[in-house]
Amino acid sequence: MSKFQRVKSFLAGVALLLLILILLAVPESGLSIVALILSLSLVFYGFRMLWYYAKMARHMVGGKTFLYQSIIVLDFALFTFSLIRISTVWIMIYLMGVFAFSGAIDILRALEAKKNGAPSWKLKFISGCISVAATIALFIIGIIFREQTIMVYGYCINLGYAAVMRFVNAFRRTAIVYIQ
Repeated sequence: MSKFQRVKSFLAGVALLLLILILLAVPESGLSIVALILSLSLVFYGFRMLWYYAKMARHMVGGKTFLYQSIIVLDFALFTFSLIRISTVWIMIYLMGVFAFSGAIDILRALEAKKNGAPSWKLKFISGCISVAATIALFIIGIIFREQTIMVYGYCINLGYAAVMRFVNAFRRTAIVYIQ
């Protein structure tokens, strides 16, 4: 991991902590703010991928996948933005779904790293399992108690865990490989 990636991971952890503070201060309207921030970040990422495709990837073998990925990311950004005006229950379900999907992707990446013989697959696997299990538990608790603030506070715990994992990854020592 380069120094820039470490700084980026640290800043992402700080951003997650700020989202937690927003959600704890105003749980109802905080969900709309979080959805707006997520939507804007997806728009930025989608346009960045589209720019990369236009400048470089269209000349590469398999470069059209960047075009397709950018279109899908922009579509998710528009969908997230459209959720802002709908009930906060749907925003919460969407955010929990995104978090569970992120955990599932972490599990798949960890299993791929294990198959390739990487030594650091265990932390990613445990992180993904905790994310998926916590999201499912929060969803069940929300259905049983029919209380949205419990789901919001639980989502804050999930975001806190994600922030801690970002900090751990930012300060973790990595092996340097020298090629002779």
